[in-house]
Amino acid sequence: MYKATITIRLKTSVLDPQGNAVKGSLHSLGYGEVRDVRIGKTMEVWLDTPDAGEAEGRVEAMCRELLANPVIEEYEFRLEKGA
Repeated sequence: MYKATITIRLKTSVLDPQGNAVKGSLHSLGYGEVRDVRIGKTMEVWLDTPDAGEAEGRVEAMCRELLANPVIEEYEFRLEKGA
């Protein structure tokens, strides 16, 4: 079994209004040193497969087909062998 930790965020070329709102709020709270904020999402997916290569291929396909919008988002993932 493998656990995939997937992080999806907007591409740097795409405006992030939620990140800008958080940055503004942080500035108003006195955290003026915050230069930028980008909002993303993290998912944990457990795969019942004994092979790391197969798990990696399946997670890659999941990200491309459903989890991330390739037009505006980028993703990365990390695999860990689970129990």
